[in-house]
Parts: sequence; structure tokens; C-alpha cells
Amino acid sequence: MSQPSPARTRLALFALALGGFGIGSTEFVAMGLLPNIARELLPKLAAVSPEAANAQAGWLIAAYALGVVVGAPTIAIFAARFARKRLLLILVAAFTVGSLASAVLPSFGWVFAARFVAALPHGAYFGIASLVAAELMGPGKRAKGVAAVLFGLTIANVIGVPSITFIGQVTNWRVAYFVVAGLFALAFAAIAVLVPFQEGDRTATVARELQAFGRIQVWLALLIGAMGFGGFFAVYTYISPMVTEVTQRGIAFVPIVLVVIGLGLTLGNALGGFFADRNVMGSIFGFFGVYLASLIALALTAHTVVGLLVCTFVLGTAAAALSPAIQTRLMDVAGDSQTIAAALNHAAFNIGNGLGAFLGGVTVAAGFGYVAPTWIGALLCVPGILLAITSLMVQRRSQRHLSLAA
Repeated sequence: MSQPSPARTRLALFALALGGFGIGSTEFVAMGLLPNIARELLPKLAAVSPEAANAQAGWLIAAYALGVVVGAPTIAIFAARFARKRLLLILVAAFTVGSLASAVLPSFGWVFAARFVAALPHGAYFGIASLVAAELMGPGKRAKGVAAVLFGLTIANVIGVPSITFIGQVTNWRVAYFVVAGLFALAFAAIAVLVPFQEGDRTATVARELQAFGRIQVWLALLIGAMGFGGFFAVYTYISPMVTEVTQRGIAFVPIVLVVIGLGLTLGNALGGFFADRNVMGSIFGFFGVYLASLIALALTAHTVVGLLVCTFVLGTAAAALSPAIQTRLMDVAGDSQTIAAALNHAAFNIGNGLGAFLGGVTVAAGFGYVAPTWIGALLCVPGILLAITSLMVQRRSQRHLSLAA
């Protein structure tokens, strides 16, 4: 592929980010509508125990996360040889159908299944889109390319998730998923028109892509991401009841908090892309420190409006900043298995999503309240930091061996 003009590159990145905007909306809108979903799909349980109903409704978030974990490596392994633009269009079409199914299916079990199926293209989309963006940006700007794709995901949390949450609150949560399906249809058209054709990797084979799983640094990067993002989702899954029950604000305040988190995510994504292009591991360590501090501060101050807003903003910033760094780290350590490496970051991200939602739900259902998931998030940061230290030690040992051999 010849290098497109700067204007064409910006338009192509916009189209890719629009797909990310739809994905961010479909993944995160359930957080703000969790009580609404629980009351409609689990009415008997909600009448007896709203906390237990909210915790079970959180399984829908875990179902989406599980779908990403299953779909990301599976699709990436077999899709590496396919033309990337064509593959992106297929994935966005699948998102559209999955979002429509989430909106119309009648029972909790069926919606659970729909959320799982709707999530299958998630990791593959971001993985392939990241490779397209990296090639569009050129050498030395890979993390910025990755951040450009993720920009749609973060902007979704500023504009898409709060506004769609509001629509779901004043109408019905199902309407929210119809809106999401419309976003994906728009993204399909934008990608079809604006993204230049890119060949797949004709030399790719299933065996070569699977070689990524034989690299210890790949596993370490994935585990760093899973542990780190688990902390964010332990909080984000139950943000709506935290606002109403802990901070004692009305349900109308939830979209405001979601906007604040989204602004943090947007800032963090830009910072992560900037610093990861300069020092990947340094970025991971630095933002992990901020991340852990914000979780502890939120646990201590969530009962105040100022504490809630400031800490969730910083939490979103640190969490988003980790994503381009970990994505770039995976691409650095994966060797020739670039397609699956680019997708696996989102599998790790959603292992954290599912783990955080599940562990947070356990603490809520056990009666520890809606601050307890924040402490769970802080605890999950500890193994993430230790794994990052291990990864750096392994890297330095390998470099020493190579220098001695030379």
C-alpha cells in the first residue's frame, strides 16, 4: 500500500475511531443502565433485593467480556491472511446484528447470550484496526496510531455512553442498544468509504500466529493488562449504584460522572500514546502508580461529590494511558505473530473487565456495599505491578545474555 496523504490518513483514522466509538458505547452503556436492566429482566429478584439483582445484572458485563476473550484470539488466528479492510467491514456488520439482538431479545438468559455473541468481534476489530492505523502512521508513530483507534473508545465515554445512558433512562434501556446499532451502521459506511485497502499478511499461518503463546513476555504483558484493567472495571461496573447509594446523588447525576470518567479516559489515551512511543515500560510503571493511588483515594472519598469526580477522572486517565502502552508492548514482544498480538490486548482488557465485574459483584452481593469493589480494584493492581517488574527483569536478563553472546 502506498502512503496516503495526511488528509486521507486523518479521514481513515476517523473512520476506524468511529468503529471504536460504537464498541465503547455497546460495551460500557450497560454500566449506567444496570439498575434499569435489573428491574426489567430480573423483576422478582429486584423486588426482594435490589443489590442482588444489580449484582446478577452485572453478569451481562461479564458475558461481554467473555465474548471478547473467546473471539479475539480465535478470529485473529484465522484472519491474519485476509484483506484488512474487508475483515473490518465484516466485524462491524457483526456488531450491528449483535446490538440489535441485545435490544430485542426478551429474557435475561437470551440477552446474556446476545452480549456474549456481540462481543466476539471486539478484540479482532481493535487488533486489525490497530495494525491498519500503525501502517498508516508509519515508523516511530505506532503507539500514536493505536491511540488514534482507541480515541473512539475513549470519546464514547465522554459523549456516547452518557448520552445513550440518558436516552435509556428516559425511555427504556433497550432503546439504548438500538442507538448503538445505528452507530455501527454509520461506522460501516465510513470504513467502506474512507479506509484504504490493505492486504492481509499473505505469509501468515495459524502455526505462526500461535507462536505468540510460546513467548513468556507475551503472557506477562497479557497478565499485566488483565490485572490492571480489572481494577477499573470493578469500579466502573457499579458506578451507578455508587453514585446513588454512596455519594447520595440522584440517578440524573450518573451521566455527569460518566462524562467525567470519559474525559479522563480521553486524556489518558492521548498521554499513553505520547509516552509509550518514548518509553513503553516506563509508561506502564508510571501510570500504574497513579492508577493505584486513584483507587485508594476513591475508596476513601467516594461519599463526597468532589472526591467522586476527581478520583474517577484520575482513575479513567491512568487506566486509559495503560492501554496504548500495553498494546505496543505486546506488538514489541510478539515477533512475527503481530495480528494475534494486536488482538490479545483486548482479550486481556476484557479478562480484567469480567474479573472486576465478577469480584465486585461478589462483594456487593455479600453486603459489603458499593465502595468494596474499589478496594478489590486496588488489590488487583498489586499483581499487575509485580508482573510488570518481572517482565522488565526478564527483558534485561535476555539483553545481558545477548550482549555476552556477541
